[in-house]
Amino acid sequence: MPIRQDDNRPSRRFGLINLLLIGFGVLLLFSNFLPNPATQVPRVPYSLFIDQVNDDNVRRAYITSDQIRYELKEAPAEGAPTVLATTPIFDMELPQRLEQHGVEFAAAPPQKPNIFTTILSWVVPPLIFILVLQFFARRSGMGGAQGALSFTKSKAKVYVPDEESRVTFADVAGVDEAKAELTEIVDFLKTPERYAAIGARIPKGVLLVGPPGTGKTLLSKAVAGEAGVPFFIISGSEFVELFVGAGAARVRDLFEEAKKKAPCIIFIDELDAIGKSRAGSMGVVGGNDEREQTLNQLLTEMDGFAAKDKPVIVLAATNQPETLDAALLRPGRFDRQVLVDRPDLSGRRTILDIYAKKVKLAEGVDLDRIAQATAGFAGADLANLVNEAALLAARAKRTTVEQGDLNEAIERVVAGLEKKSRVLQADEKKVVAYHEVGHAIVGHLMPGGSKVAKISIVPRGMSALGYTLQLPTEERFLNSKEDLEGQIATLLGGRSAEEVVFGEVTTGAANDLQRATDIAEQMVGTYGMSETLGPLAYDKQGGSRFLGGANNPRRVVSDATAQAIDREVRGLVDRAHDRALSILRHNRDLLERISQEILDKEVIEGDELRTLLAESVLPAEAELAA
Repeated sequence: MPIRQDDNRPSRRFGLINLLLIGFGVLLLFSNFLPNPATQVPRVPYSLFIDQVNDDNVRRAYITSDQIRYELKEAPAEGAPTVLATTPIFDMELPQRLEQHGVEFAAAPPQKPNIFTTILSWVVPPLIFILVLQFFARRSGMGGAQGALSFTKSKAKVYVPDEESRVTFADVAGVDEAKAELTEIVDFLKTPERYAAIGARIPKGVLLVGPPGTGKTLLSKAVAGEAGVPFFIISGSEFVELFVGAGAARVRDLFEEAKKKAPCIIFIDELDAIGKSRAGSMGVVGGNDEREQTLNQLLTEMDGFAAKDKPVIVLAATNQPETLDAALLRPGRFDRQVLVDRPDLSGRRTILDIYAKKVKLAEGVDLDRIAQATAGFAGADLANLVNEAALLAARAKRTTVEQGDLNEAIERVVAGLEKKSRVLQADEKKVVAYHEVGHAIVGHLMPGGSKVAKISIVPRGMSALGYTLQLPTEERFLNSKEDLEGQIATLLGGRSAEEVVFGEVTTGAANDLQRATDIAEQMVGTYGMSETLGPLAYDKQGGSRFLGGANNPRRVVSDATAQAIDREVRGLVDRAHDRALSILRHNRDLLERISQEILDKEVIEGDELRTLLAESVLPAEAELAA
C-alpha cells in the first residue's frame, strides 16, 4: 500500500524535538565557557602592580595561582576602575613587600557553587548521550540491517524472484549431474512428507565446488526459483568484521531469521572466506580469531540439534574445497559435495543456445563449430564470448551477429585484443612469420585431437607478436605419452624454425619453453611416463584443484633421484626439439612458401591454410632417428 504523507509526521515531530533538546543542552553546556562581562576585571602589567604597591596605593589583594586581584585606595584618574588584576610571576619577595606597605592580602575566597550549573553539568551530558543513542536506534529500526548500530545483524539478502528475473533449471546448462543432485533438494522442499514417510533424511548442507565461472551461483538461484521458498544470499566475507564476535553474531542472526521463514535455503558464496582450516601447515592452531569464532558458530548452527524444526538447507560454493576445515565437511553438516565442472561439447552447445537467444544471430551461424572450438571454456566464458561477438557486430554497424564475429570473439578471449598500432620492424616481422609457421607445420603433423586453424602475425594481447590457433577436432579427456611429446614438439616448432632459417634464436620463444618444460616435468613427476624412473609420482598433489597457480612442489627425494628427474626432463625436451628440427628441415620449401605468403597477408586461415599444410610430410624414421 502507498504510504500517506501524514504517516511520517509523528516521527518527524519526535526527531525535531530531539534536535531542539540536543541544541539547548549544547548551548547550556558551552555557556559556562563563555566570558561573563560582570566578572571581567581590567588586567594590568605586573610591574604596574609593584609600582602601585610601592606607592602605598593598594588597599587589599587576593592572590591565586593564575591571578592577583587587588583594590586601589585612590583611582589614578576620575572614573577609572579601582579594582584591577594582573598575572602573577614567580616572586618570593611579594608577601614581604605587601606586608611592609600595609597591604591586606589573602587567598581568594572560594566561589559559591552555582546550583543550576552543577545540575546542568550532571544532567546535560547523559541526556545528550541518551538522545543520540535513541536517534540511532530509531534509525536502525527503520533502516533494517543498514542501521548504524546493526553491525551484528546479518547482511544476507532475501532473494524474491519475480516472473521476469526468475531463474530455473532451464536457464542452466552443461551441468546436468549437478542439476540432478539439486533437483532432489527442490523436491524435498516441495514434498517433504514423501521423504519422511520412508525415513529418509535430506542433506542439511550441500557444497558446490568447481572452477570459477561454471555456474555455482546461478545454480543456487535456480534452486530458489524452482523451490519457491525464501532464499538468503550472503558472501563469506560479509561475516567478518573489525569487531571481534560480530561474525558469530551475524551467523546466529542469519539462522534465526531463516528458522522464522523455514522451510528455506541459505546460500553462502565463497565459503572459504570463513571456513578455512583452523590448523596451520605444521598442525599449530592459530590465526584469525574473528574468522575462527565465526566458523565455530557456523559449525554449531549446522549441527542439527533441533531435529523437529522445519528444514533450513544450506547451500555453499567455493573454488578451494581443499582449504576447508574438516569439521565443516563431516556428515551432518555439509553432507554432500556437488562438482560443477566445465561443460563438455554437448554442454557447451546447449549453453551457446541459451545465450544466443539473447542476441540476433544471422542465418547460417554454426554454433556446433563454436562449441567445438571452445574446449575448456566455462559457462561464464561462453556468455562473455557471445556478448563480445554482439559488441563486435554493433561496432561494425551490423544488425545481426555473424559467424566471423563469433570466431573473432574466440580469438579475443584466447589471445587478447589486436594491437595493430604496434608496428614491427621488417626483420622482426620476418622472424615472427617463420616462428608461427614453424608452430603450424609441426603441429599439423603431430598426433592428437587438435589441428591448426589459423596463423596470424598481427600482435595481440600484452606480449604476443603473433599466434598459431589450434582448435580441437574432438573431445578428449586422456592424453598418451605420444600426444604429450607431440605437444612439446609443437611448442618448440617456432624456436626450431628460427634455428633452421636464421641460425640463431630470439626471446620470442620464452613462453613456449616454459610450457614445454612444464609438460615434460608433469610427464616425469606426475604421470610416471619415464622408463628410467618407473611408475612413481615425484610431485605432491597439493595446491588448488580449480584455481590453477604454481606447479605442484616436488617430494623430498635424494640428490641422485633429483638429478635423474632433471635428466629425464631434459631428454624429453631435447628429443622433441630434434624432432621439430627434423620436420622443418624436411619441409623447408613449404616453410619458406607459407612464410612469404603470411608476410603479404598477415593472416592465413580456413581452406587456404588446410591446403597448404596438407603438403607437409613427416620425414622417414631413419631421418628422425638421425
